[in-house]
Amino acid sequence: MNTSDTLIAIAHSAARLVVDEGMEFTAAKRRAARDFGGRPELPSNEQLEDAIREHIEIFCADTQPAELQALREVALLWMERLADYRPHLSGAVWRGTATRLSSVHLDLYCDDSKAAEIALINAGVNYDTGSLDRPGSREALSVLTVSSPSQALGEPVTVHLLLHDTDDQRGALKPDARGRSWRGDAVALKRLLAQTGAAAGSPGALS
Repeated sequence: MNTSDTLIAIAHSAARLVVDEGMEFTAAKRRAARDFGGRPELPSNEQLEDAIREHIEIFCADTQPAELQALREVALLWMERLADYRPHLSGAVWRGTATRLSSVHLDLYCDDSKAAEIALINAGVNYDTGSLDRPGSREALSVLTVSSPSQALGEPVTVHLLLHDTDDQRGALKPDARGRSWRGDAVALKRLLAQTGAAAGSPGALS
């Protein structure tokens, strides 16, 4: 099997892990690559996303659109609650490949990294703390994780709040190699919701 065929095979194997098990991209690619022995080249996120879209079209076309809509409504709820921290939605929920097993990823841009955490504490919101390694940086990214109920899904949704410095926002909207954005703000998300004919209501402020 040549390199191109191997990349395609790994991408499709990883796509099953993302859709069927809710794995994150990096972990799914690494697990899928183990089946090929050695240290094969890994597919790009764009290649994996293409494979995920194919998998969804074949196996989840009847359920995925409603699940994606529900996750985007949860995302908008938290974006409006945390509007002071310039939230941008990223990941599968923004890109349109999320299913009910997916988490919501919100990038927050804070002058003070503790500000969003204090806002959650003051509002009585329970959360977990964690970190995420950043390529090219010695400092890990702080992540706050909350559980948010979804009536549409009938189960809670995991929401990860990634705490960035304010200056990081300047590069946040750089497009991928195909010109598509990796993330969007609340206004852009509302447009997506409206396009599907079920715009979310106004959730109000965090209180």
